[in-house]
Amino acid sequence: MQSNIPLFPESASSISGSVDQLYFFLVAVSAFFALLIFALVAYFAIRYRRREGRQARQIHGSTALELGWTIIPFILVMVMFGWGAGLYYRNSRAPLNATEIYVVGKQWMWKMQHPEGPREINELHVPVGVPIRLIMTSEDVIHSFYVPAFRIKQDALPGRYTSQWFRATKPGKYHLFCAEYCGTEHSGMIGSVYVMERAEYEEWLRSRAAEEPLSAAGKRLFDQLGCSGCHRERETSRGPALAGLFGTTAVMEDGRRVTVDEGYLRESIVNPRAKTVMGYEKVMPTYQGQVSEDDLVRLIAYIKSVQ
Repeated sequence: MQSNIPLFPESASSISGSVDQLYFFLVAVSAFFALLIFALVAYFAIRYRRREGRQARQIHGSTALELGWTIIPFILVMVMFGWGAGLYYRNSRAPLNATEIYVVGKQWMWKMQHPEGPREINELHVPVGVPIRLIMTSEDVIHSFYVPAFRIKQDALPGRYTSQWFRATKPGKYHLFCAEYCGTEHSGMIGSVYVMERAEYEEWLRSRAAEEPLSAAGKRLFDQLGCSGCHRERETSRGPALAGLFGTTAVMEDGRRVTVDEGYLRESIVNPRAKTVMGYEKVMPTYQGQVSEDDLVRLIAYIKSVQ
């Protein structure tokens, strides 16, 4: 239906139909009350216009009226809140089997890194029907990853990771925009998402097989930086062992419990003294300025792969 409405983006993801339903409900409620108010204004203006022998009767109190215009808006607002919160919750929790793709925003381009190795700029190839989790950050300022056809928009923030997921339902080429003003060439920070049939996507991956897998590149960088000297599978290691570390809960020296996710790993690399695991000394040097956001993505992908 939406494709027949001028200027309305195509619906091409598992969440887009639900977003549209909520949007149309909000528009319908707003339009109904706007028309009702204008109709009542016109009716009272005509019925009680100044004329001989005709006056409006003042109402000094009406319990029924007060309850009506309190309870009805409250019910409508709670419906909107519950519907929107449920949709947000559903759209913020990626399935466990989602394919993870790293996205780095930079003035003025989008850089994508697939776990199998392919790297793309301002283009993203994904298979149809497969949940995709985007793990996003920025090298400079705030950007916003926006695909209208999927009804998804998520800010990419410098110094931290955000995530967004989608499952494309229709093969095709879809617009990608930056929806946050990020500088003089913000309008040129655009790209395309290519949704492909699974066999076609596998063929595309094979055509890019020469590129090094993300975790392998991370392992090579991990060794180059000398990280393996401290993070070894020994009781005498100066840092925590990496095997099975991702997704666990680590206890800090001050007693706090922290989930080992992408954000924690990034902080531990660029600012290791911010959180120190109980039982270890603050001896790890900072790699702030020594590794790029792309390098951080590779290191984190490697740590996540160590089981």
